[in-house]
Amino acid sequence: MLDLRKLPLEAQLTALLDGEVSPEQRHELEQRLASDENARRLHEKLRHGADFGRRRLDDVLKEPVPLALVRSIKSTQPPKTPITQRAMRPQVKLAPSGPQALAAALILFVVGCGIGYFAGTTPDADEIATTTATAPANTNDWLGDVTAYQRLLIRQPRHLVEVPASQAEEISSWLTTAIGVPFRVPDLSTESWTFQGARVILGDNRPVGQLVYSNSDGDIISICFRKDAQPPETDDFKETIKDEIGLVTWHNAGTSYVLAGPSAEATLGQLAMKIATAI
Repeated sequence: MLDLRKLPLEAQLTALLDGEVSPEQRHELEQRLASDENARRLHEKLRHGADFGRRRLDDVLKEPVPLALVRSIKSTQPPKTPITQRAMRPQVKLAPSGPQALAAALILFVVGCGIGYFAGTTPDADEIATTTATAPANTNDWLGDVTAYQRLLIRQPRHLVEVPASQAEEISSWLTTAIGVPFRVPDLSTESWTFQGARVILGDNRPVGQLVYSNSDGDIISICFRKDAQPPETDDFKETIKDEIGLVTWHNAGTSYVLAGPSAEATLGQLAMKIATAI
């Protein structure tokens, strides 16, 4: 095993945090931490940096895949002609010598130490939350609820709505009172979507109006809307995807809108723009 005592203190503490030390090395480092205030301070910074990096990575992995990327992948056609096998090249095996392996290990330790140190000096999540306390509330919660209700509609096509489309006046008065937002039911018949009726659902514990449409293929889309306090610079007609559900969001005059439908539907963006002028 590599002699950690020949490495800088930052590299030794990084190895301790990563669990890449022997029991003897761990005992030696823990004794130093107990007696050296500077070592304890540096260890805390490195630990904090590692935790911060893991949280950031988890946040990135939770981000939805862009709708355009999914459609691009689905529309990619396989090659029409088989690809000829390339001539085999002689394989060259690279076996680093002992000094080369030691040098590579030292470089990796130093690089890991630097990343942990600089990450440790950045503000943590609590500090970031404090500086952004005046920012608008995140809309991901209600979008997650809209996505869940859309999945529910797909799984129960015989029970799409609470009030059917034939009761247009009741839908208008009911949703206007429940949501507090005036609206008109968009006519999407020219786009092959038939209005089925309406529901009231909950999005982030607030009432949301939901207008439900279907087509001859059995696909279902819904227009969801609620009151909001979005700033004027909020991005409109932003497309995202959550597995099989595509979402297009926009806002206008104190109201947030979401068009939810099949992620494979390439016209969701254009349909949302038409709905925005009609609703």
